[in-house]
Amino acid sequence: MSQRNPNLYIAASDLEGRGVFCAESISEGEIIEICPVLILPKGDQIHIEKTKLYHYYFIWGEQDESIGIVLGFGSLYNHSADPNAEYYPDVAHDSLKFYALKDIPAGEEILVNYNGNPEDRKRVWFEKD
Repeated sequence: MSQRNPNLYIAASDLEGRGVFCAESISEGEIIEICPVLILPKGDQIHIEKTKLYHYYFIWGEQDESIGIVLGFGSLYNHSADPNAEYYPDVAHDSLKFYALKDIPAGEEILVNYNGNPEDRKRVWFEKD
Protein backbone atom coordinates (compact mmCIF):
# COMPACT_ATOMS: atom_id res chain seq x y z
CA MET A 1 0.00 0.00 0.00
CA SER A 2 1.32 3.42 -0.92
CA GLN A 3 -0.40 6.77 -0.68
CA ARG A 4 0.98 10.27 -0.82
CA ASN A 5 -0.64 13.64 -0.47
CA PRO A 6 -0.15 15.25 -3.91
CA ASN A 7 0.65 18.58 -2.25
CA LEU A 8 3.93 17.36 -0.72
CA TYR A 9 7.24 18.58 -2.07
CA ILE A 10 10.93 18.42 -1.23
CA ALA A 11 12.85 21.66 -0.63
CA ALA A 12 15.88 23.00 1.22
CA SER A 13 15.33 22.90 4.98
CA ASP A 14 16.49 25.44 7.55
CA LEU A 15 17.15 22.46 9.84
CA GLU A 16 19.27 20.14 7.72
CA GLY A 17 19.68 19.48 4.01
CA ARG A 18 16.33 18.79 2.44
CA GLY A 19 12.93 18.33 4.01
CA VAL A 20 9.32 17.56 3.19
CA PHE A 21 6.90 20.50 2.91
CA CYS A 22 3.21 20.90 2.08
CA ALA A 23 1.92 23.20 -0.66
CA GLU A 24 -1.57 23.24 0.90
CA SER A 25 -2.58 23.08 4.55
CA ILE A 26 -2.90 19.67 6.18
CA SER A 27 -5.46 19.13 8.94
CA GLU A 28 -4.73 17.51 12.29
CA GLY A 29 -5.21 13.75 12.07
CA GLU A 30 -4.91 13.69 8.27
CA ILE A 31 -2.79 10.97 6.69
CA ILE A 32 0.15 12.67 5.02
CA GLU A 33 1.78 9.68 3.37
CA ILE A 34 1.86 5.89 3.53
CA CYS A 35 5.29 4.72 2.43
CA PRO A 36 6.25 1.21 1.35
CA VAL A 37 9.23 -0.25 3.20
CA LEU A 38 11.90 -2.55 1.78
CA ILE A 39 12.80 -5.05 4.50
CA LEU A 40 16.39 -6.23 4.87
CA PRO A 41 17.92 -8.67 7.34
CA LYS A 42 19.42 -7.12 10.47
CA GLY A 43 22.81 -8.50 9.34
CA ASP A 44 22.81 -5.97 6.47
CA GLN A 45 22.91 -3.12 8.99
CA ILE A 46 26.69 -3.26 9.28
CA HIS A 47 26.99 -2.75 5.52
CA ILE A 48 24.38 0.02 5.32
CA GLU A 49 26.11 1.93 8.11
CA LYS A 50 29.13 2.28 5.78
CA THR A 51 27.03 4.03 3.13
CA LYS A 52 24.98 7.20 2.77
CA LEU A 53 21.93 5.14 3.75
CA TYR A 54 23.24 5.21 7.34
CA HIS A 55 21.08 8.26 8.16
CA TYR A 56 18.01 6.94 6.37
CA TYR A 57 17.23 3.40 7.48
CA PHE A 58 14.80 2.36 10.22
CA ILE A 59 15.03 -0.49 12.72
CA TRP A 60 12.10 -2.70 11.74
CA GLY A 61 9.95 -5.61 12.90
CA GLU A 62 7.94 -6.64 15.93
CA GLN A 63 11.18 -7.54 17.73
CA ASP A 64 13.46 -5.06 15.89
CA GLU A 65 14.79 -8.05 13.97
CA SER A 66 15.15 -6.31 10.60
CA ILE A 67 15.98 -3.00 9.04
CA GLY A 68 13.81 -1.05 6.63
CA ILE A 69 14.48 1.32 3.79
CA VAL A 70 11.46 3.61 3.58
CA LEU A 71 10.45 4.67 0.08
CA GLY A 72 8.41 7.68 -1.01
CA PHE A 73 9.37 10.78 0.98
CA GLY A 74 9.53 8.71 4.18
CA SER A 75 13.27 8.96 4.76
CA LEU A 76 13.37 12.71 4.08
CA TYR A 77 11.22 14.00 6.94
CA ASN A 78 13.44 15.93 9.36
CA HIS A 79 13.52 15.56 13.15
CA SER A 80 12.07 17.88 15.76
CA ALA A 81 11.52 17.45 19.50
CA ASP A 82 8.33 19.46 18.85
CA PRO A 83 6.97 17.68 15.76
CA ASN A 84 3.87 18.49 13.74
CA ALA A 85 3.58 14.92 12.40
CA GLU A 86 4.10 11.37 13.60
CA TYR A 87 4.95 8.09 11.92
CA TYR A 88 3.48 4.69 12.67
CA PRO A 89 5.03 1.43 11.43
CA ASP A 90 2.63 -1.10 9.94
CA VAL A 91 4.86 -4.17 10.11
CA ALA A 92 2.15 -6.49 8.76
CA HIS A 93 1.94 -4.46 5.54
CA ASP A 94 5.59 -3.36 5.32
CA SER A 95 4.64 0.31 5.35
CA LEU A 96 5.19 3.45 7.41
CA LYS A 97 2.28 5.84 7.88
CA PHE A 98 2.81 9.57 8.48
CA TYR A 99 -0.04 11.66 9.83
CA ALA A 100 -0.51 15.21 11.14
CA LEU A 101 -0.40 15.75 14.91
CA LYS A 102 -1.72 19.29 14.45
CA ASP A 103 -2.81 21.56 11.63
CA ILE A 104 0.14 22.20 9.32
CA PRO A 105 -0.08 25.45 7.32
CA ALA A 106 0.86 25.56 3.64
CA GLY A 107 4.58 26.05 3.10
CA GLU A 108 5.57 24.62 6.50
CA GLU A 109 8.07 21.81 6.84
CA ILE A 110 6.63 18.53 8.09
CA LEU A 111 8.64 17.29 11.07
CA VAL A 112 8.63 14.07 13.08
CA ASN A 113 10.33 12.99 16.29
CA TYR A 114 12.92 10.37 15.33
CA ASN A 115 12.52 8.73 18.74
CA GLY A 116 9.21 7.34 17.48
CA ASN A 117 7.16 9.06 20.17
CA PRO A 118 6.27 12.73 19.63
CA GLU A 119 6.64 13.42 23.37
CA ASP A 120 10.06 11.76 23.74
CA ARG A 121 12.56 14.60 24.19
CA LYS A 122 15.71 12.44 24.38
CA ARG A 123 18.50 13.65 22.14
CA VAL A 124 18.91 11.74 18.90
CA TRP A 125 22.26 10.43 17.66
CA PHE A 126 23.17 13.43 15.50
CA GLU A 127 22.26 16.27 17.87
CA LYS A 128 25.17 18.22 19.29
CA ASP A 129 25.49 19.16 22.95
